[in-house]
Amino acid sequence: MRFMTSPGSDHMLPFMKMHGLGNDFVVIDARESDIEITPAMAKGIAHRQMGLGFDQLAVIATADASTEADAHLVFYNADGSTSGACGNATRCIARYLMDQSNKPSLRLTTDRGVLIATDAGEGLTSVNMGAPQLSWDEIPLAEELETLELPIEGAPSATGMGNPHCTFFVEDAEVIPLAEFGPRYEHHPLYPERTNVQIAHVVGPNHLRMRVWERGVGITLASGSSSCATAVAAARKGLTGRKVQIDLDGGTLWIDWRDDGVWMTGPTMHVANGSFTRQFLESLSE
Repeated sequence: MRFMTSPGSDHMLPFMKMHGLGNDFVVIDARESDIEITPAMAKGIAHRQMGLGFDQLAVIATADASTEADAHLVFYNADGSTSGACGNATRCIARYLMDQSNKPSLRLTTDRGVLIATDAGEGLTSVNMGAPQLSWDEIPLAEELETLELPIEGAPSATGMGNPHCTFFVEDAEVIPLAEFGPRYEHHPLYPERTNVQIAHVVGPNHLRMRVWERGVGITLASGSSSCATAVAAARKGLTGRKVQIDLDGGTLWIDWRDDGVWMTGPTMHVANGSFTRQFLESLSE
């Protein structure tokens, strides 16, 4: 493994801790360094007691010059698996990069594609998560099916936002035992790559309450891509319009499904900067 370090220092690999509504991230800026992150490292850093803890690890890399993007983002889940998209982490990193560069908007590349992020004012950050994936093979599902209502009890909707989602609309999201409900559907045979699971109910006109079980993570206080998927599913079902407020365990996001993609707006928090020690990093390779 290769990391940034100072001669004689026991501290290596600088990181930032950030969160969007309690959806928390370890962020590593690798644009000017030679850093190789492995799934085992990501899983070790994610451990809440023996590491640092996160919902996702995000790596900021230099973008391919052909994309004319400001940076390229790579995401790891807490179990060491990768994710093509992470909306709240994208917003947090966009805020950091906009503050650093004094730019009001950015182009960021991910496995999801090119994402546009903007300063929404009043401390809020917006990101265009792109057009939703609504066909079975894009999400993907294991077989050709209508994605609006899957043949699963509760008739959930399937949506892709660079990662797969399964959204249930219920009378009261608060009473669902999410710790049992989530893993049951994360590993459903219809989702060959597993899925994020959302349960939501309508609070009022264009207003939803949602709770999230995140693929490879578990219960999380918020999820940006899940919020986008739920907003799209609600609009497709006629439960709301295309511009909604979503209340999550950690706070509120505003989702706007426009012609150019699904825009997500909300607050971000840069909590702290630090660096991992040599002893800890070497323990992850043992």
